[in-house]
This record gives sequence, C-alpha cells and structure tokens, in this order.
Amino acid sequence: MTPDTLRAEVGRLAPWFHNIDLGHGIRTAPDHFLGDYPSFKFARFADALPADMTGKSVLDIGCNAGFYAIEMKRRGAARVLGIDCDDRYLAQARLTTDTLGYGDVELRNLSVYDVAALGERFDLVIFMGVLYHLRHPLLALDLIREHVAGDLMLFQTMQQGSEAIEPVPEDHPFHVPGTHRPPAYFDAPGYPRMHFIERAFAGDWTNWWAPNAACSRAMLRASGFTILGQPEPEVYLCRAAPVPYAEYGPAAVYPATTPQEEPA
Repeated sequence: MTPDTLRAEVGRLAPWFHNIDLGHGIRTAPDHFLGDYPSFKFARFADALPADMTGKSVLDIGCNAGFYAIEMKRRGAARVLGIDCDDRYLAQARLTTDTLGYGDVELRNLSVYDVAALGERFDLVIFMGVLYHLRHPLLALDLIREHVAGDLMLFQTMQQGSEAIEPVPEDHPFHVPGTHRPPAYFDAPGYPRMHFIERAFAGDWTNWWAPNAACSRAMLRASGFTILGQPEPEVYLCRAAPVPYAEYGPAAVYPATTPQEEPA
C-alpha cells in the first residue's frame, strides 16, 4: 500500500481512538486529545508484563484498533486474538496489523459475554478500558475467569472516588452487635463501592460504572483473580486463582450454553 493509499484508508476509517504510528509520517489519530495514546500510557506499565512472550497465547478483549495486540506480537507472542463488537474498530485493527507486518493477528467480532464460544484458554488476557462500558461488569469478569483466563490477566478500568482500601469483615453482621444500627464501614471511603452512572460521563453514554480502588480489587478477587501488582492506579496485573465459593456452583449468574443446549 502506498503512503497516499494508506493515508486515505486511515481517513476512511476515522475517527480513531488508538493513535498508532504506521510509518511514512502517518499516524492514525494525529490530533488525538490525549496525544500519543495509548503508547504513553503503556510505557508507564509495560515492564509489568513479560518482555519475552515467545510461545504464549494472548486474548485482547475490546481490542479497538489493535495497539496492545501489536505490542504483544512485538514481544514474540505466538498467537494473538483480538475481539471487539465494533466492526469499524476491527477494520482499523486489520489495517494497523497488516501495515506493521503482524497480519497473523486474528480478529473476531465477539462480545466479552460470549468468550465461552472460543473454547480455549490463553496465557494472557488483556481486558483494558472495557469494564466501565458494560452494563453487567461482574458477569464479564466471571465469564473471563470461567472460560478464557489460563494464567495472567492485564486489567484496567476507570476508577472514581477514594483510593483508600478499608479492611472488611469475612462475614458482614446485619447490625452492630447489641444494637439496631447498621455497620459504619458501609459509609467508609475505602469500602468497595461501585458508582453507577445513569446518563453520560465525559459525553459518553456508554460509561455505566466507575468503581473505587477498593471495589476494583474486590471484584477481581471475587471473580477468581489474585492481584500480582498495580503498576498504575487503574491498572492491575492478575493471575487466575481459585474462585471463591466455587463449591456451590459456577460464579457466572448463568452458564454459557452451546446452541444444542439451548431450550427449544
């Protein structure tokens, strides 16, 4: 593809949220309001991931224009699959991966709620910038853990509210012992709290949820992930771990089904 043809394709697929350098002085979003995004953000936590991904498999959920898929291929990942629900984002990702020489990146139109259809687990799941756009965020984490998380997960979400982390009891009493008062910790700034955004946030009606820091951690643990590190306030590197209360059945509120299992 000539530089002029490439420039025309970038314009045809605009607007872009990933500002990716395609060479020849061509960037996908040169006027991005965040500048060199997400490259500058990734630089702040890139060291949290293995530098050598040789032989590893990666699932990028909500891959957008493919920035993180490309970065994992640059680290030698044997297989990278990017999924997204937006065909324009997938077309952008195909253009960027092909242009930069990573045409073997696989791309599929698939929702996070349907990851069971993949029928496999991955060494690394990237789940960044998606949770707060979901109407059912905990279900998404449950399904990721149940069906596709084989080892590591790189997770990021928008957070609002306190960054404090308050200790919480293993079992919450209904009242303060000896009284009829509710426990005070529900009002503590560091108690796990998910803020529901009924309308738009920053002009985006798809921003539904904003956990505080304690809630992000609690949701990850409740879904069956151990937090290995927090290289940035909103970024967590996790490892798949036993799911709490798994002896009582699947954590997901409904089990994934195949077409043969669905009722007639």
